Amino acid sequence: MNIQGKPYRSIWEKGDGSPVVQIIDQRWLPHEFVVEDVATLEAMARAIREMHLRGAPLIGVAAAYGLVLGLREGLEAGEAARRLLKTRPTAVNLKYAVEEVLRAVESSEGGAAAVEAALQTARRLAEESVAQCRAIGEHGLPLLEAVAEKKGGEPVHILTHCNAGWLACIDYGTATAPIYLAHRRGIPLHVWVDETRPRNQGARLTCFELAEEGVPHTLITDNTGGHLMQHGRVDLVLVGSDRTTRTGDVANKIGTYLKALAAHDNGVPFYVALPSSSIDFSLKDGLREIPIEQRSPEEVKTIQGLGKQGLETVLLAPENSPAANFAFDVTPARLVTALITERGLCAASEDSILALFPEKRGETTLREGRRSL
Repeated sequence: MNIQGKPYRSIWEKGDGSPVVQIIDQRWLPHEFVVEDVATLEAMARAIREMHLRGAPLIGVAAAYGLVLGLREGLEAGEAARRLLKTRPTAVNLKYAVEEVLRAVESSEGGAAAVEAALQTARRLAEESVAQCRAIGEHGLPLLEAVAEKKGGEPVHILTHCNAGWLACIDYGTATAPIYLAHRRGIPLHVWVDETRPRNQGARLTCFELAEEGVPHTLITDNTGGHLMQHGRVDLVLVGSDRTTRTGDVANKIGTYLKALAAHDNGVPFYVALPSSSIDFSLKDGLREIPIEQRSPEEVKTIQGLGKQGLETVLLAPENSPAANFAFDVTPARLVTALITERGLCAASEDSILALFPEKRGETTLREGRRSL
């Protein structure tokens, strides 16, 4: 996708024989464009943990490259994996990517061959993510085309939450992929962008992306979506997912559940766009089984923005007031109109998901059998 007309991905190898991996340090957006060099496993773990980068698909690929860096440092693969798995507990893509790299390393002859196997796996995962997001866009595009046809040329109004764009992935994004493809094909549309407190990924990142691509959009407070739906100003909701159970329960950025409730009450379709790497086929009950990350209370009590002296952090609440910072919530499958995956749309149900991914059926049966022992 584009930044000032130049195409970028969210993570890439520096090249010229350098072992360094480069990322866009998203903490500075939209006010400054900063490229960070990541040369060690600990630096990558810190980048994931402290949200220099974020978004489930990107976290997965970043962790894969983190394992490569760890192996180059001479670390044992299992220890490197353990360090990375501790960084963010909710997004399942991290675990998926780490396991993929470990399998490649275990199948290699060790030494330099292990590093090369890990590197090739990280590259494969990056390319797979791009292809998956592009396919999600192609499968989601007809939804927007259908609404546009009914509206006779009036803009399609889409509400999105957090940042499920290319900055959260490698390219295209998940929830934004259909939007970008529709915009490039000349379909009139407009995106309502939730600010997404406390880290304001919607205000900072989604607005930045849409502006760079020339997509019409309007920033709103997190509590505005219900009002807009009541007055018929939202045609559909498009969000991403950090982890979805095989039964269709969706964990996404905190506040997603409230948007799903408002959509359900107002008859607005609520779609979740996600690659299969974000589906945790081992889990059945999202409310009970998906781990919900709790982050620093300071993220709730403060806000960062551009001031006269550059980027500044401002205290919003009384300094001695306690705060709770749950990073995600779970939207039950019953509130989800459909999932948009790289293989097409399906209902948010176990039968429909496994029909789309039949190779996972035996895997879930085996896990259920182990639990019953």
